[in-house]
Amino acid sequence: MTLSDRWPHGIAADLKTSIAFCTRLPIGDAASAGSDVARASWALPIAGAAVGAIGALVYSIAGALWLAPSIAAALALAATTAVTGALHEDGLADTADGFGGGKDRESKLAIMHDSRLGTYGACALILSFLLRWSALAIIVHPVAVTMTLIASHTAARAPLPMFMRLVPRARGDGLSAGAGEPSRESAAAACVIGVIALFVALGPLAGVIATALLLSTGLLTGSLSRHQIGGQTGDVLGALEQVNEAVVLLIAAAALKPA
Repeated sequence: MTLSDRWPHGIAADLKTSIAFCTRLPIGDAASAGSDVARASWALPIAGAAVGAIGALVYSIAGALWLAPSIAAALALAATTAVTGALHEDGLADTADGFGGGKDRESKLAIMHDSRLGTYGACALILSFLLRWSALAIIVHPVAVTMTLIASHTAARAPLPMFMRLVPRARGDGLSAGAGEPSRESAAAACVIGVIALFVALGPLAGVIATALLLSTGLLTGSLSRHQIGGQTGDVLGALEQVNEAVVLLIAAAALKPA
């Protein structure tokens, strides 16, 4: 069944599922079985756009209260982290701890499964927040920040379905295994949505650069994950989202910063 065949009720259900999967927004009953998440994976970038829009709203409110751009940027990051329940940040920390602290595949997976935060994870989180905060603080202009936040959260999640298709699962349980494997159509649709968001927010040149860098990031992450643990997990997907988000924000800071 194609996306067009599912219009409109199936599309609406997919949107609810993707938002429920990615955020803690109270949207009512939404399907959460693995097959439902896999089918709805094309809408992950749209759920990301909603997260970015919330961050942009907080940034605008902070600006209306005459707070400094650096403070507004910090509040926007706090809002996006809260609305996702730090889902992706947790994945980044666990991946950094596992890849950095484990001696073999089994120990790396065990560390990633452990909820405690280690040195590698703490350093990864600090770097992630510093890079993203610095980029937003540089852009300053509310309209540019709004477009960048929406585009970064959209594009950061857009490659995830394709990554789930191309990189084998490292274990049979966990978030990634439970989500299942997205269809080729869903993965392609998610990528298209992400590319459109980049070109609209950043312009043609920066959009091409961002797309190329996100592709490179996905390839490098996939190769590293295969080498470290034999494939991908939900934590690896969260880490990839965080890296993608930082990449887009840094490109936006270079392209959209005030003269």
